[in-house]
Amino acid sequence: MPTHTVSMLLELQITDFAIIEHLHLHFDHGLTVLTGETGAGKSIIIDALGILRGDKADATLVRAGCSRARIEGVFSLHDCADLPALLQSYDLWDEEDEQVVLTRDISAGSGRSVARINQRAVNTSVLRAVGSRLVEIHGQHEGLSLFNPRTHIDLLDRYGNLLDMREQLAAQVDAWQHAREELATLQANEARRHERIEELRFLCEDVEAAGLRPHEEQELNQERHVLQNAARITELINQAYAGLAQGDAQGHYHMPSLVDLLGGVVADLNELARLDEHASGLLDQINEIHYQLEDLTSSVRAYRDQLDFEPGRLDAIEERLTLIRTMKRKYGGEIEQILEQAAQASAEIERLGQHAEQLLQLQQQAQRLLKEVGQSASELSWRRRTTGTALSQAIEQTMGELAMPHVRFAVQTTYQQDAQGVPVVLHQGEPPAQGNVTAINAEVTYLACDRQGIDRIEFLITPNPGEPLKPLARIASGGENARLLLALKSILSRVDPVPTMVFDEVDAGVGARAGQVVGLKLWGMTDGHQVLCITHLPQVAAFADVHYGISKEVTQQEQDDSITLRTRSKIQRLSQQEQIQELAAMLDSTVSEHTRASAQEILERASALKQQHAHAATTEGEAWEQNGRVTSFSS
Repeated sequence: MPTHTVSMLLELQITDFAIIEHLHLHFDHGLTVLTGETGAGKSIIIDALGILRGDKADATLVRAGCSRARIEGVFSLHDCADLPALLQSYDLWDEEDEQVVLTRDISAGSGRSVARINQRAVNTSVLRAVGSRLVEIHGQHEGLSLFNPRTHIDLLDRYGNLLDMREQLAAQVDAWQHAREELATLQANEARRHERIEELRFLCEDVEAAGLRPHEEQELNQERHVLQNAARITELINQAYAGLAQGDAQGHYHMPSLVDLLGGVVADLNELARLDEHASGLLDQINEIHYQLEDLTSSVRAYRDQLDFEPGRLDAIEERLTLIRTMKRKYGGEIEQILEQAAQASAEIERLGQHAEQLLQLQQQAQRLLKEVGQSASELSWRRRTTGTALSQAIEQTMGELAMPHVRFAVQTTYQQDAQGVPVVLHQGEPPAQGNVTAINAEVTYLACDRQGIDRIEFLITPNPGEPLKPLARIASGGENARLLLALKSILSRVDPVPTMVFDEVDAGVGARAGQVVGLKLWGMTDGHQVLCITHLPQVAAFADVHYGISKEVTQQEQDDSITLRTRSKIQRLSQQEQIQELAAMLDSTVSEHTRASAQEILERASALKQQHAHAATTEGEAWEQNGRVTSFSS
């Protein structure tokens, strides 16, 4: 039995799927075994789970005579940290939820399916992304991810508890690559930088040579207007002054000036005020007007005296205005905007002048990050090689227990030379010292490195003595695949994040003696996982925590005044006595007292092995937690 609560499949409902009319199963923790005669529908249940997790569906899966098939699974997410985050990324999760419900409907007519997660319609890719994190199905003839070399590095890193180290390396690689990109951009722009500085300097020098001033154009236009009317201005000011101070002396008679006339008026009113004091107000007014007229006369005289129309000044103004118009056309905008451009150009020249310093700093940063990546990649590679040796030994031991004692397994690590890669030291002994990518008498080599490191990992195997190791995907047979899969899964189960594992006849080609080991391995995986298994071996079924017996029945149905026969699957949760009866039937089609006694003995032996294994698993689990890596389990 598992030592702690895990996420798991709680319920499975199947309606009108293949020969299943209606099925409602409740699942528990531990190992659930499904047994029954061939064709009863055991594998159909596994197929239904596959459809639920995103496998391809078609109309042939719908039960004959029905309009649609439906599959629904309810999963608990207890102690599952990453799956809620995945669901939230698709907006399929509420914080108060503790379960997730997957549903798949298949139409009999078109064969199209509708998938839902927590009652919300999703496309198949989303269902597959979520479903693959809930259920993992393994069968003898499946194209398993285990046999895809691209997954091997993940399996190895999980086994060696290296994922945190790999994430740290990935962050360093991202920083290094970003620095390289910035450096390349800066270097590529070097020629353009010089061109830009020359452009900016020309602008600054051009504006400085022009000597532009704010509002200069308005002032020049005003001065030009005055100069263009110089004769008229002179004539007008002379006339005005003459009228104020001199009178009209151009004719044959003399007309007194305004100042003179006003002076006579002032004298008259002054005499009037002496005679009548009520006229003193008029005297005050005329005196004020007289003072103002004298001031006006002085101002007009001053304006006239300062008039100095310099010869050639008008031509100089025209030349200046032409220059200003040229500058405006060249740089756009008014004088104030041109002056702002020059100020900005000067600031940019100063920034670009610091390019050499920036380039040096970025080069130093890139070198530092490169060294850090090389150090981390070297250490991670060393740990992977050490982990690969331990994994190989554990798998070979487990394969021996599964009646394949001559299997040899190896984790192959290869590298790709890259002059632009990272400097590493491939240590064979102790890991590289922290902070040192080089070591005394150690050869530094430059290798390609991505976010996963410098290693290219692939599992190799040879099932027969004397044969060379070859890639796993090309050499193992169906039965060997099943046992190798079981060996790997039993070893890697502690680090596998998928809560529910389903094994479909992984005991194919395994004898009774090895079957007991298969059963123990499957049961051992329930410490952290829910395990479902279809088996034909009583030695495997005896390790079940829950045992379902599946059978099929043929019933008669009346239709259109005729009787038709229909087949459907039946499933029953077995009691202990019923389990003994089922095991006896698996031993011999004819159940007898002898076969029942043998079945009882198989169950007792399995129970004793489970107790022994539970104690050993607890001890080794504590060691695993202390050491920070997975150890293999043996019976």
